[in-house]
Amino acid sequence: MAGMWHGDLYADFQGTDQADADDIDALVRATSPAAAEGRAGPRASAAAPASRSVPFDVVTGVAETPVGFLFCAMTETGLAACSFAPEETVVERLHRAVSPNVGPHDAHLEPVRRELGAYFAGRLSTFTIPLDLRLTGDFGRVVLRSLLDVPYGSTIALGELAARIGRPNARRAIASTLAENPLCLFLPCHRVVADDYPEDVGPYSGGTQAKRRLLELEAEHSGA
Repeated sequence: MAGMWHGDLYADFQGTDQADADDIDALVRATSPAAAEGRAGPRASAAAPASRSVPFDVVTGVAETPVGFLFCAMTETGLAACSFAPEETVVERLHRAVSPNVGPHDAHLEPVRRELGAYFAGRLSTFTIPLDLRLTGDFGRVVLRSLLDVPYGSTIALGELAARIGRPNARRAIASTLAENPLCLFLPCHRVVADDYPEDVGPYSGGTQAKRRLLELEAEHSGA
């Protein structure tokens, strides 16, 4: 799948209030490859929470994958977390950024598990679940949404990513943002690699072995 670069849309972003934050989240969805190719509609609607039939503002659960367990959280807006971090760490971030009303509801996260299952089976290269980016700040959103422009089956060096978003001197801040990515796989930080890749894949919150396995999976199914 060909990559897309949306830098002109957000390179100068300096949002500071909630209205700006809402605009960013809409832009993440609007500029995703699935939306651009017209595939996100029905599936995204099915994946989003259908109603407030659950007694929590944020519902949580665990997805078991070939590279480890991912702790997931869904809001009315979309998927807010898909993380290798411990549950208590993610829940604390959710309490601060979204709501203290957080609780488990496995059935509500089945659409996320289905897409993860299809991804690991090599049948899905573009996720369609709507995203909620409230667990990261303004700079983090710029960094993380730029990952949508790194095509499935490809990689990008950290320095190249920094230059691409117009922050060539912010490598350390970008690396920190990637390490704290709350939406692993859905915002593919595993595609950001070390300068001497493939000898060194670079750090990853799920561990270097998991990162290499993800890259090998995508290379295999993209024909790279």
